[in-house]
Amino acid sequence: MTPDARPEDLPAPQGEGPPPRPVQVAAGIVGAEGLLSLVVAGVFAVASEGGVGARIGEASYFVIIGAALVFCAAALFRGRSGARTPAIVAQLLLVPVVYSTLSSGQLLIGIAALVVVVGTFLLLVSEPARRWSMGIDQRRRGD
Repeated sequence: MTPDARPEDLPAPQGEGPPPRPVQVAAGIVGAEGLLSLVVAGVFAVASEGGVGARIGEASYFVIIGAALVFCAAALFRGRSGARTPAIVAQLLLVPVVYSTLSSGQLLIGIAALVVVVGTFLLLVSEPARRWSMGIDQRRRGD
């Protein structure tokens, strides 16, 4: 930065700044998925037939996934575009869960999960989300 340049004259960093509305909504959903994963971990740890230790590995997995999703949601709310890709990957990884739920005959839960997963995915890959993650809108404002 030159001595006469002001910080507000420089273009914003790529994907930084307030996220667009679709990303904010998706961040809320991703955060809810993370919290649900943490609840499932607690249920697995406490309500297993063999006691707490019988399903501790499965519960630990859900704790790790839940914490990662909550972290991604918080980062998206704060305007960090780097959290967008892990959130997209998480939605793609939930597709087999949705398929399994649907194929096991739990149609109501499966359809609800399908709507949430596909809706969140579409919000994260929408045009405003893409432009924000690439910093296109910030550069245009900086010109």
